Amino acid sequence: MSESSERKEVLYCGVCSLPPEYCEFLPSRKKCEQWLKNTHPSEHERLYSDQAVADKLAITTLSEDKEAKEAAKMEKAEQKTEARMAREMEKKMASKVVIKRMERNKRKCVTAVFGLHVFGIDLKSTAKMFASHFACGGSVAKNPQGEDEIVVQGDFSDEIRELIMKKFPSIPAENVEFGTEDKKKKKK
Repeated sequence: MSESSERKEVLYCGVCSLPPEYCEFLPSRKKCEQWLKNTHPSEHERLYSDQAVADKLAITTLSEDKEAKEAAKMEKAEQKTEARMAREMEKKMASKVVIKRMERNKRKCVTAVFGLHVFGIDLKSTAKMFASHFACGGSVAKNPQGEDEIVVQGDFSDEIRELIMKKFPSIPAENVEFGTEDKKKKKK
């Protein structure tokens, strides 16, 4: 074993979370390269300068046909990745967060929040935040459709909407709506 065990600092890409040397093999190569150029110009120069590219090409043993096919394959994969990300963003912007007030017993009610999972929000920690903020019970439960939703004891629909807008600015205000679930009263 060596006497000097120095700690090495490893740089990880902010886009794909791999070391920058591996970014060139991913579909998000252009975005990774742009991130590296903006945040670490010296590292970008080391990996993507004309000399570095020429050195890599000298080592490469692919024929020109294979190289063209590989480049076309990478371009197609990159386009697919961009299209998938665009579809996900479109789906996210079209999704709604629904806040419902449901009557439990005569004077008791619960507030259910559905649709936060689409925006990448952890439901369990959000339910805990709601419970501690409103000093009531809060949990994650399955709704009749089989999807997870946050259930908070009490009528906090307006306050929950304000808290969602404050804590999660990634959710557009027009995507948060109120829903009502009224039970029909029994006639005596």
